[in-house]
Amino acid sequence: MNIKEVEFIASFANVGTCPVDGKPEFAFIGRSNVGKSSLINMLTNKKGIAKVSVTPGKTQLLNYFEINGLWYLVDLPGYGYARLSKEKKAGFGKMIKSYLTMRETLVVAFVLIDVRHELQKIDKEFLEWCGNSEVPFCLVFTKADKLGKNQVTANVAAIRKALLQSWNELPPHFITSSETKAGREEILEFIEKTIIDITHQNEHA
Repeated sequence: MNIKEVEFIASFANVGTCPVDGKPEFAFIGRSNVGKSSLINMLTNKKGIAKVSVTPGKTQLLNYFEINGLWYLVDLPGYGYARLSKEKKAGFGKMIKSYLTMRETLVVAFVLIDVRHELQKIDKEFLEWCGNSEVPFCLVFTKADKLGKNQVTANVAAIRKALLQSWNELPPHFITSSETKAGREEILEFIEKTIIDITHQNEHA
């Protein structure tokens, strides 16, 4: 997929006010400080379109970007940032869960995992919630440039093994680096193919 147009549409505080034009949506979510904003900037090839902050937990709304006039990239609030108040964390949780379970135009949630670390409890719990709630997702391993190739491979294998203790099978995964643009083509090809499949399904419905 060649991204020619990226337009920031708006930020929404709740699902009920999100766009109603029916365009397919691909959401990005992960633990705070996982590199989500950097990944979105890398995928869209637009530096600074998603704000990269030194303070985790800055994304507090559902941020919509229209891509090529065809689909929405949705930047969701991060989860698990310790310094947020309980009230705010509860609000994020409700907003995130409402979006992921109620949004009919959501196609896939890309769940970001920092490849440098072993599987974190909060990531495991979030993925299990996605599974129990029948939320379609893919795994995106971030910050691969921070480790050697063999270490990345070993860490991905270890995380997958940990997840397979409670899953029969796992969805597709992508290994990415915002610095080297690794994984960019693979994710965009996946999105493009998925949109084509949806279009064909709708034509034959």
